[in-house]
Amino acid sequence: MTRLAELTWPEVDAGCLLVIPLGSTEQHGPHLPLSTDTDIAVSLAEALAARQLDAVVAPPVSYGASGEHADFPGTLSIGQAVLELLLVELVRSADLTCSRVLLLNGHGGNTQAVRRAAALLVDEGRDVRVWSPTWRGDAHAGRTETSVQLALGARVGPARPCGVITPLGELLPELERCGVRAVSATGVLGDATGASAADGSALLAAALEDLVSFVEQW
Repeated sequence: MTRLAELTWPEVDAGCLLVIPLGSTEQHGPHLPLSTDTDIAVSLAEALAARQLDAVVAPPVSYGASGEHADFPGTLSIGQAVLELLLVELVRSADLTCSRVLLLNGHGGNTQAVRRAAALLVDEGRDVRVWSPTWRGDAHAGRTETSVQLALGARVGPARPCGVITPLGELLPELERCGVRAVSATGVLGDATGASAADGSALLAAALEDLVSFVEQW
């Protein structure tokens, strides 16, 4: 597995696939670290690079569009407009570094900005694609993300709360209008009480197979 930041410039193969993990620095309940989305994106990027020998993993973009979590301490957000511009300029700067760029997005709030940036870059003639894990389960800091972090060996607090378990579709109008704290005092959208490392390992394995298939069909 190759990390771009550990190479010297003569070691960079301009024909490589550059994988840029995209995450966030935002609350993930009282039990998960603020780096959760970034941790997961990096782990999948590095697992891909272990399978795809031409893949090189860039340093992660650890700030994203997290305005919906702004009412919780620790959340740092650059917003959608800035994220879109950052990604456009970042990928433009990689023209001498790689032949293809994969934006591997681990935070749902980044989705629109990432897609807009990729569309512009493709229109400019660059070979850029976007991939995100599709988890089956709760929406935020619940059983799914807690299980994945346990599998990754991250610091997970012992108190794993049951947050709001109302379906996300029913919560979205108020969530979009007022933010996550308006619908969940803990910041958890789901139930983390049943999380396990075994479940997390299975989720990661399934996501990795989907990612590898995506790249192989590129």
